[in-house]
Amino acid sequence: MEIRTLVFSPFDENTYVIHDPETLEAAVIDPGCYNPAEEMELEEYITASGLIVKYLINTHCHLDHIFGNNFVKRTWNPEYLVPEKDLILLEGGPQIARQFGLEMPPVDKPDGFYDESTIFGLGNLEIKPLFTPGHSPGEFCLYIEKEGVLIAGDVLFNGSVGRTDLGYGDHDLLINSIRTKLLVLPDETVVYPGHGDPTTIGREKVHNPFLQ
Repeated sequence: MEIRTLVFSPFDENTYVIHDPETLEAAVIDPGCYNPAEEMELEEYITASGLIVKYLINTHCHLDHIFGNNFVKRTWNPEYLVPEKDLILLEGGPQIARQFGLEMPPVDKPDGFYDESTIFGLGNLEIKPLFTPGHSPGEFCLYIEKEGVLIAGDVLFNGSVGRTDLGYGDHDLLINSIRTKLLVLPDETVVYPGHGDPTTIGREKVHNPFLQ
């Protein structure tokens, strides 16, 4: 598996492109590209790598994770799936953007929803959703067990956890999601968060002050 991190928007959001090096099938996860220069950066990477964009996946639908949805869908026409319980956030994107002094057009409707029974297949790779609400009502983390990798959205960070003061958040639910769905994974699992640097499950068990 190959994974590329692209940091976009005023929120310094981590956009991930995961692909299988044999088939070149790829998933774009949480595209946060906000302006034409950032869209070009994403497009140049995908084009130069010869990738076939099979999926567009949102771990959750907060503003900074959906800025680039329209661009990705209209450029490569992948299957576009979101958590159903976050649809209210997806549809409210433009209004929420204005609260931050930003502009964005309405976000295209997804092709459908996913849940824990969904398996995203990229060649020899399988991406399994883990339902981890709390930061948002419908958030999922994406686990690639074969590679020991977790795309954690805004659930778990290096030394921190997701905010729950943005509306529809629930701190106790978030901590329960982390304890029951993430801390049970192998300690060596590499965690790629929605903002900031990667970490591991083992490191967060020991050092994350929110989990002690």
